[in-house]
Amino acid sequence: MENTIILNGKDLTIDAIKKIAYENWKVEIAPESREYIVAGRNKIFELVDSDVPVYGFNTGVGWNKDKKVMKDFFNKYNTNLIYSHSLGVEPNCTREEGRAILVNRLNTFLVGCTGVAVEIVDMYKTLLNEDIIPVIPSRGSVGEADITNLSHIGLAIIGEGEVYFRNEIRNSGEVFKELGIEKINLGPKDGLAIVSSNALSAGLYSLVLSDIEKLIELSDIVYAMSLEALNGNTSPLDPDLYELRNFKGQKESLKNVTSLLEGSAVYYQDWKKPVQDPLSFRGTVQLNGALRDAYTYASELFRIQLNSAEDNPCLILEKNKLISCSNYEPISWILGAENLGIALSHISKNSCFRIIKLANPDFTKLPRFLSMRDNILGYATIQKVFTSLDAEVRHLSNPATADYYSLAGEIEDHANNTVYVINKLKKIVDNIFYIYGIELMHAVQAIDLRTDWTLGKGSRKVYEKIREILPFYDEDRPIFKDIKIMYNFIKSTDLISMLCEEGIWKE
Repeated sequence: MENTIILNGKDLTIDAIKKIAYENWKVEIAPESREYIVAGRNKIFELVDSDVPVYGFNTGVGWNKDKKVMKDFFNKYNTNLIYSHSLGVEPNCTREEGRAILVNRLNTFLVGCTGVAVEIVDMYKTLLNEDIIPVIPSRGSVGEADITNLSHIGLAIIGEGEVYFRNEIRNSGEVFKELGIEKINLGPKDGLAIVSSNALSAGLYSLVLSDIEKLIELSDIVYAMSLEALNGNTSPLDPDLYELRNFKGQKESLKNVTSLLEGSAVYYQDWKKPVQDPLSFRGTVQLNGALRDAYTYASELFRIQLNSAEDNPCLILEKNKLISCSNYEPISWILGAENLGIALSHISKNSCFRIIKLANPDFTKLPRFLSMRDNILGYATIQKVFTSLDAEVRHLSNPATADYYSLAGEIEDHANNTVYVINKLKKIVDNIFYIYGIELMHAVQAIDLRTDWTLGKGSRKVYEKIREILPFYDEDRPIFKDIKIMYNFIKSTDLISMLCEEGIWKE
């Protein structure tokens, strides 16, 4: 089916989540996966009369784990669990983020270890395909399963929560009634299945990782443009150097940069150049490569999370087991996000130092602040903007996973602040989009001031694209407008696809 993702709990990808979240792709559930959900639910009902205490099934949760839940009260207890856990704090996730959250949890349902009612699985599919997206607060989770936030999905599916529907926020029960959708009546283990997962943090992380993937390629583009703007040394781009080091990410960035600069005047021999450029230019391939390697590490671990069981208790149908555990523990993959924040802080500061150098005639041999005349102020004050953004990046890159309390009668004495880590990462990425936009403003201005300059095969394409939307700075004007133009350009323009279509980069 066109524009449809088949979910089976085994092969969901970040790219698929992006299509579902932003492009409204529909989802279908693989028939064999749905059958497995039904079989798991049947097993749960076999255990209803069991005298064996199972956490969250016939007992309470958290500190109330010692309280027994009687069969006749399953619906009331699970509904109360949703009510009592609905604790999220604004701001709310966007509609697109809500879609990413829903598909993350739907796919981990399909791993088949939850014992959830198949009606709930079908409801998640319906919510996505009808674009009825629960309003989910983004704060209030300690990151050891996002129970205080995902409960708001529970409110929506029992007809008592708010949803985004047709550009409005409405009561879910009213929307269900209009569309003829049956609200959910909760049974044994359903409340815990809805709230006890990392779907909020995983959904947000899916979209942030997609942005970081774009930012990685953009980093090579921005550096190549700035190296030409500086008329910098190309000796650090000698491929023999990278064979001696053999870091995969560095080799990939080197390939991108040299492809962009092919045919550029930056390679011409110029004895007026200093022997070495500042490290912010000389070592950028190494930094960009390190970001690539950090992304590879983080995304590979996260792909495991996307398609794995994260349930407590965990149903293993084939072995007739329902096991209390910590399968929701996100530490393996959230450490990759912490690492990405640190890597991005190096990228951010490196860009800022390059921008400062591009405004300095001691390095460029061009006019101060890239002003073409003495009576034009040019980029004299813009340094305050990007350095303030970088100061935020630096502090946001500080690790947060180690800051937690012992809660719920000191039973829950480990956590990760997972959602906070992801939201910090999201803000870092957004700040760098602004910083890179400002760096490209400087780069194209400097290139224009080099009146006899020959651009590289790829950098020329990027330059022309920028100059379609941003004119040469020949008179002072409100620069905040230029900054916004470049920010929007970077976020919305698919430079990578353009370079691939031109044969400069390979897909």
